[in-house]
Amino acid sequence: MSDCIVSIDQGTTGTTVLVLDTRATVLGRGYREITQHYPQPGWVEHDPEEIWESVLIAARAALDSAGIGPDRVKAVGITNQRETVVAWDRATGKPCHRAIVWQCRRTAPQTERLKAEGLEPLFTQRTGLLLDPYFSGTKLAWLLDNVPGLRDDAEAGRIAAGTIDSWLIWKLSGGRSHVTDVTNASRTLLMGLETQKWDDELCRILSVPPRMLPEILPCDAVFGRVTGLSVLPEGVPVSGVAGDQQAALFGQACFSPGEAKCTFGTGAFMLMNTGSKPVMSTHRLLTTVAWRMGGCTSYALEGSAFIAGALVQWLRDGLGIISKSSEIEALAASVPDTGGVVVVPALAGLSAPHWRPEARGLIRGISRATTRGHLARAALVGIALQNAEILTAMEADAGQRLSSLKVDGGASANNLLMQIQSDLLDCRITRPAMVETTALGAAFLAGLGAGLYRDTGEIAAAWRADRDFVPGMDASERARVMETWHEAVSRA
Repeated sequence: MSDCIVSIDQGTTGTTVLVLDTRATVLGRGYREITQHYPQPGWVEHDPEEIWESVLIAARAALDSAGIGPDRVKAVGITNQRETVVAWDRATGKPCHRAIVWQCRRTAPQTERLKAEGLEPLFTQRTGLLLDPYFSGTKLAWLLDNVPGLRDDAEAGRIAAGTIDSWLIWKLSGGRSHVTDVTNASRTLLMGLETQKWDDELCRILSVPPRMLPEILPCDAVFGRVTGLSVLPEGVPVSGVAGDQQAALFGQACFSPGEAKCTFGTGAFMLMNTGSKPVMSTHRLLTTVAWRMGGCTSYALEGSAFIAGALVQWLRDGLGIISKSSEIEALAASVPDTGGVVVVPALAGLSAPHWRPEARGLIRGISRATTRGHLARAALVGIALQNAEILTAMEADAGQRLSSLKVDGGASANNLLMQIQSDLLDCRITRPAMVETTALGAAFLAGLGAGLYRDTGEIAAAWRADRDFVPGMDASERARVMETWHEAVSRA
C-alpha cells in the first residue's frame, strides 16, 4: 500500500481536500462550501470556525471516498486563500472577529491616506506590493482599531493573528504551532521581500504589534503535527504550505524562470517565475515570493484580476441569465461574437495594472438586438481581456515574451473561455490533466517536506498535459478589441 498525502485547499467559497498518492493520482476528494458574509457594501467576511469545520468535514469525506484509513496518511499540505486574516485568543483559541476576506474593500480610506502621506514607494520597495485594501496589513490594523480591547490584548501577547494557513495549522496542531509560510507572509505588507522577516518599520506604520504575528517558515518545513483529531493520524506532519497562487505555480511544475500559469477561480491570477532574484515591476504588478525550500528562494511577478469566476456567479445569482455556472459556455457559444457588448468585470474594483478600488463593473454597447448569449460571451471576453492586459505588463517587466501559458482552476474547464484567452494573449495555452493544481502544489510541497519526493525532478515527471489551445485571431482584430476594452475600462 502506497503512502498518501492529504492536501487541504481552503478557498474563498469553500474547502476542498484531496487524498493523493505520490504519483499525483487523486484517490479521494471532499468539498464543503462556506458562507459569504457581506455586512456592508464592499465588505466581505468569513466565519473562522466554519472554515475549520469545513476542513474536518471535507477531510473525512476525502478519506472515505478514497477508501483508506488515516494510517496511510504520511503528510498534510495546506494551501489557502491569501490575504484573508483572522485574529484569535491564544488561551481559548476563539476568534476575536470574523475573518476579513481578501476581497474586502473596507480599508480603502486607510490605504488612500498612506498613499497621500507618500508611503507607497517604501512599501513597494520593502514588500514588492502596492498599497491596496487587497493585502492583509491594513485588515489587521482595522481589527485592532475596531474590535474593543483587541489592541490592548495584542500588545500584551494574548492574541495570535495570521492568514488562513496560520489559523488551520493552529487548529491542526492543537494550538501548539503559530506559524506561517513565506508566501503567505509576503502578501501582508509587513514582511521584507528579501529579508523574509517581519519588518519593524512597516509594522509600526500600520500599528500592528509584531508579537501577534506568526513565525515565518520555508514552504517545505514541518509547520506542526496533527494533535487530537480523529480524522487524521496523531503526529502526522503538516510539511508543506503555500498561498493558493504560489501553490498553483508549483503544482504546474513552473520551476524555471520565464514559466507562467494563470489560475481561473473566483478571480484570475497570473504568476511568472522570475528565478532567484526579485524583479521589481515598473508596470504596477506585484513582486512576490514564489516559494522557499531547501534554503533557496524563487520569486515571481504576479498580476491578479479580482473577478473571474465570480462574474459568472453574478450572472447566475444576480441576473439569473443562467441557472448553473456550467451553462455559461453553451450560452456564450450560441452567438458568433459579443454583438458589440463590452463587460468590464470590476465588481470589486480594478486590480493590476490599474489598482483602482473605486472602479465598478460596466456593461456597454447594449441594443435591442442584445441577447443573453451576447452578454454571456462578453463576460467571458471581459475575463480574458483583464488577463491580456496583465500579461502585456508582465512581459514588459520580465523583458521577454511569453510563448505559452499553463492554466488551471475551475473555469479552465471552459473550452470557449480558454480559446478566447489564447486568441487575446496570442500564445499557446496548455491545460493540465489535473486542473486542481492549487491542491496539487500543496501536496507536492508536503511530499518534499516529508521526504516522499527527492526533488522537483520527480514532481515534474508526474505533471501531465490535457489539451493545448492555439491562437487564431487576426492581429488587427485583436488590436481593435483591446482598443475598445481600454476605452471601456477608462469609464469603469
